[in-house]
Amino acid sequence: MLTGGQAGCERQAAFFLPEHMAAEDFDPAEHIRAVKLQAHFGAPGHRDYLGAALGLGITRESLGDIRIFDDVAYLFCLPTVEPLLLEELKKVGRISVTPSPCPLAEVPAPLIQVKALSFTVKSLRLDAILGGMFGLSRTAAAEQIRMGLASLNYTICERTDAAVKEGDVISLRGRGKGCLKAVGGRSKKDRLFVEAEVYL
Repeated sequence: MLTGGQAGCERQAAFFLPEHMAAEDFDPAEHIRAVKLQAHFGAPGHRDYLGAALGLGITRESLGDIRIFDDVAYLFCLPTVEPLLLEELKKVGRISVTPSPCPLAEVPAPLIQVKALSFTVKSLRLDAILGGMFGLSRTAAAEQIRMGLASLNYTICERTDAAVKEGDVISLRGRGKGCLKAVGGRSKKDRLFVEAEVYL
């Protein structure tokens, strides 16, 4: 199974469960940690926090999402690098930070602003939904998919005809990310009414 520590995490780690364990019995808190970073007299950005962590010799594969709320950041990571972050990450750029462990359940959900969209498609194929969400023709959307620039539920998908369902998250490199929210009835031309959101 894939998890980044919380629902909605983009960077996720793969865990292979034994046959006797069901997915609902898996506890992400046993395998993923979160470190709270309180900045003092400044508000570093995502690139600043990532650079500071990588500067400690930590690989990108050991780090998950970084959520920033003004002068506080939360960094998801593997347990193997948590001690190093807590002991050594004292500065982000020129700004001092105080690291502390944070239970996964206490990490705030990301603040997301969205733009609502409505459009019609012939079918719930990835190329059709991607085109509608990002203002592309179906041909252009298909080309982007074949180039490996599109992701479906945080995994690169190169199948133009991949099925998309309500709740699926779709992203296009360089253009953004969004979600298929609802599928309605059909128009007189037998096209499906679709509602989606694009994250701003």
